[in-house]
This record gives sequence, C-alpha cells and structure tokens, in this order.
Amino acid sequence: MRRYETIIILKPTLGDDENQAVLDRAVGNIEADGGATIRVDKWGVKTLAYLIQKEKQGYYLYLLYSGTPEAVAEMERLLRIDDRVMKYLTVKLQDVYTHLPEDDLEISGPPAPPVSKILADDDDDSDDEDDA
Repeated sequence: MRRYETIIILKPTLGDDENQAVLDRAVGNIEADGGATIRVDKWGVKTLAYLIQKEKQGYYLYLLYSGTPEAVAEMERLLRIDDRVMKYLTVKLQDVYTHLPEDDLEISGPPAPPVSKILADDDDDSDDEDDA
C-alpha cells in the first residue's frame, strides 16, 4: 500500500464534536478499505493566507496513512461533498529511500581516467574536422 498525507481545513466555527466527526469519517473510510492510519494531528485554528469561503481562519487536521488509491479517491469524494470542509490536499509520499554510506558501496569496472586526460583527448578531436 502507498503512503499518503492529507491536510483538511474545516470551518473554524464548528465545535469539537463536528471536527471529530469529520476526522472519524475520513479515518473510517481509509480503514474500511484495508488501509491503516499512521498519525493524526489536530493543528487547531490557524489564520489563512487568503480568504477561503469568506473565512479568515480554518481548523487544520493532518492525516498520515497508508491505503489504496481507490480509498484515497473515495475519501476525497466524501470531503468534497461535506459542507464542513473548506479545503483539503492529499499528497502521495515517495517510497522510503535509504542512503548507503560510501564505504558500503561496491564499484565494479575499471577506474575512471583522470579529468586532465579527458580534457586533453577533447582538444585532439578538434583537428579531425580538417581530415575529412
């Protein structure tokens, strides 16, 4: 399953029960399709950079989860039709990249020639135009 993160901005006038209901609905949709919720953060009411639906503030929710693309599409559909949700954004996270230290790398093949030799060879190639 792929990992995703979603930020949901709710209307600031909603109560804690309404905010929790939106969160439960989103998490329930993910888990119903076999996904797993990794992290849920309630960032609270924050000032928006610009007006959204004539509101200056919004209640932010952050979800980090794993699931199928179909589950994400269904959750976004539910968020789109919910009047309590002002805006949302879902991002698919990259696969985890593990960095190997240079000591653990195995290099095969002959060593690369020094840069000065490569530059000298390039200068000799410019004379080939006169030979043709």
